[in-house]
Amino acid sequence: MIRALIVDDELHAREEMEALLAETGTIEIVGSCGNGIDALKMINKLKPEVLFLDIQMPVINGFELLNMINADIMPHVVFVTAYDQYSLKAFEEKTLDYLLKPVDSDRLAKTIAKLQQTIVENRPPVYETEEILRIPCLLGNRIKLIGMLEVEYIATSPSGVNVVTAEHEYFTEVTLKVLEERSPLLRCHKQFLINVDSISEIILHEGGLAKIQTRSGKMIPVSRRYLKVIKKKLLL
Repeated sequence: MIRALIVDDELHAREEMEALLAETGTIEIVGSCGNGIDALKMINKLKPEVLFLDIQMPVINGFELLNMINADIMPHVVFVTAYDQYSLKAFEEKTLDYLLKPVDSDRLAKTIAKLQQTIVENRPPVYETEEILRIPCLLGNRIKLIGMLEVEYIATSPSGVNVVTAEHEYFTEVTLKVLEERSPLLRCHKQFLINVDSISEIILHEGGLAKIQTRSGKMIPVSRRYLKVIKKKLLL
């Protein structure tokens, strides 16, 4: 059985896809969700083999979600969308396959066969990703998008990954590794990424250690491993 996650903001579409996949007898549905934040959380936790993903979703669309998935656990992706087939030709290199809504069971069978062959041949999913420009964060029952210009630094803690601005702190499901690889933020410590533009001062200590003071007065550590990188970026 192939482990699958369904992501679509329309409940009816998710239920219809669940029913169609159940009929194939080859797919185990490990989860279903209606937005990118919940999807990212489930991908990080459940590590599905395939994602049946809607493109047009509010706040975070399907392409933006792919940019936020760690390459080590990237599932195969099948877009399920109302885009016409001609528009989707441009997406073929970014996905295993695509299905047009309403999904036809015969067309789905071809997708499943393609997926099975890909897994048998042990071909890992490799999709072209772009720079993350906005970080989706949870704020109560809302999803707030934090632009990179607002970010002072990112920090990990036992509770997860926190996005810190001059005035607030937010929780995100995007990992530190992904943010380091796909954003302009720089690693300054194993638990911290810094926005270079938010640096007000670097305070040097003995032993090659340092601390960064941000423009809003917050202090974060810099390890000797990353101090040279920060200095080079600042042309010091």
